[in-house]
Amino acid sequence: MELSGKIIAVLEKRSGVAKATGNPWSVQSYVLETHDQYPRKMCFEVFGDDKISQFNIQPGEEVTVSFDIDAREYQGRWFNSIRAWKVDRPQPEQQQVAPPVDMPPIPPVDFGTSSTDDLPF
Repeated sequence: MELSGKIIAVLEKRSGVAKATGNPWSVQSYVLETHDQYPRKMCFEVFGDDKISQFNIQPGEEVTVSFDIDAREYQGRWFNSIRAWKVDRPQPEQQQVAPPVDMPPIPPVDFGTSSTDDLPF
């Protein structure tokens, strides 16, 4: 899934050590607000120091986030997880400037000094 908007909050980075493997982990959450007629907000996570550094999301940035949604149960309650796997920034629109067109030279006009009028009207 994909959603575009402005980053309105960067939440505190969380980290710890996995109980099963003993490997360290880190996750950072961000809040994105859409530009719809009725703006929506979405809180999503980026998992892993490598992805957090790679995406380098800053407050106020316009981004398009590709994400997966998953749910998990804990003590009889269900929780959603929205995890980003790709973050794109819009490319500045490049102005399309037409190349100059070579125009043929305009021949000089001789207005002459004759007193006769050649005009039919």
